[in-house]
Amino acid sequence: MTDELFTVTAPDEDAMVALGARLASACEPGLVVFLDGDLGMGKTTFSRGFIRALGHSGAVKSPTYTLVEPYQLGALQVFHFDLYRLLDPEELEFMGIRDYFGDMSVCLVEWPKRGLGTLPLGDLVITIGMDGPGRRLVFEAATDRGKRVLVKMLAKPAA
Repeated sequence: MTDELFTVTAPDEDAMVALGARLASACEPGLVVFLDGDLGMGKTTFSRGFIRALGHSGAVKSPTYTLVEPYQLGALQVFHFDLYRLLDPEELEFMGIRDYFGDMSVCLVEWPKRGLGTLPLGDLVITIGMDGPGRRLVFEAATDRGKRVLVKMLAKPAA
């Protein structure tokens, strides 16, 4: 394993939430995380663990119909995107997509391939697939920020 690629298995929903929380404990402002995987793979479950670990106590719902759910967590803004229903990446331009990605925000993007050409580069790409009854997550760092966050995450013990 290098500091650019990490694979882990999540046997159940609790493990997915814990992995999201583990990543949140290592995140830094400006982080962009792409969550890739088929329907039902646990992208929103992972996001729920991430967002709650940063201090949100309410519901974390999938932004399938709204495209984005914002969370103000102290000085940090977290934006959770679900681009599944996006028909054309140009729609992102109309909603002012560039305004969401900044130095004091963290963006979690489900279905990032639907926004190709419009979205900025993801720092981390997490690909989620089946692994028996559980899930297999492959974390890939695509930028220096992504590498730093992944190294910090791996240095923290799993819950």
